[in-house]
Amino acid sequence: MAKTIITAAITGGIHTPSMSPYLPITPREIIDDAVGAWKAGAAAVHIHARDPENGRPSPDIATVREIVSGIKQSCDVVICITTGGGLGMSLEQRIAVVPALKPELASCNAGSVDFVLEPAAGKLKNPKFAWEIPYLQGTWDMVFSNTYKGIEHYARTMYDNATRPEFEVYDVGMINNVAHLLQRGILRPPIYIQFVMGILGGIPASVENLVFMVRTARDLLGDVTWSCCAAGRHQFALTAAAAAMGGNVRVGLEDNLYLRPGVLAKSSGEQVAQIKTVIEAIGRETASPDEARAILGLKGKNNVGF
Repeated sequence: MAKTIITAAITGGIHTPSMSPYLPITPREIIDDAVGAWKAGAAAVHIHARDPENGRPSPDIATVREIVSGIKQSCDVVICITTGGGLGMSLEQRIAVVPALKPELASCNAGSVDFVLEPAAGKLKNPKFAWEIPYLQGTWDMVFSNTYKGIEHYARTMYDNATRPEFEVYDVGMINNVAHLLQRGILRPPIYIQFVMGILGGIPASVENLVFMVRTARDLLGDVTWSCCAAGRHQFALTAAAAAMGGNVRVGLEDNLYLRPGVLAKSSGEQVAQIKTVIEAIGRETASPDEARAILGLKGKNNVGF
């Protein structure tokens, strides 16, 4: 079996600064967390940017460039840049990082979804910043839009820049979206899918649903490379199951702020170390960054635009 790729999603666009003092916000904090995840065994890191003044998700290309350049200078980890961005960002803001920075890997959301974070607003008693509660509450009436036209535009932009799309699949119907676009020749094999489970609005996080998603992907797409991440308390149960099934895994503070119930993770690296122990305990090996590049067919860190 191929080795298991561990990806660390460093900060994301979901959690707000008041949820954890360990959530990295500034470029320096995000760089340090990414390098720490690499040291702990991550072959890839998934990158969002934030406004260093208030921690709000930011589409600013200069900030993203500072982050990814800093990571690249410090280690050889595969850098996957988000095109999901943050809630409320325009489609053009989200895709702009690809032609500007030409990463090896970029996320490509495979369909529209109600991406609801509103319940978290009620748990913030004394938020550090005024934007946090309205940001979360606004998801009660918001669709995270990724139309067929949008997916096509994102994918073509990635191919034009030799960037491999990582298709983010939040529910089973999105696998059919990928299959349809592949059949029409808009997408190109090999296909790499990240199953994102447990988001309110998407498929619930359960082993049964993961098995169903993987089987459906194989039925529709054939020999597909896949990874799994899960929100909150489901993170380690689902990633452990994914590893046992021969898949790849994603952990990190974007997906879950805790190491175990009641214990905040102090870094994404702590979560990487924990899932690496699980992977090795079931007899599998973890991939190095260069092994991950070979598995995913990436162009190499020296061929990016940063």
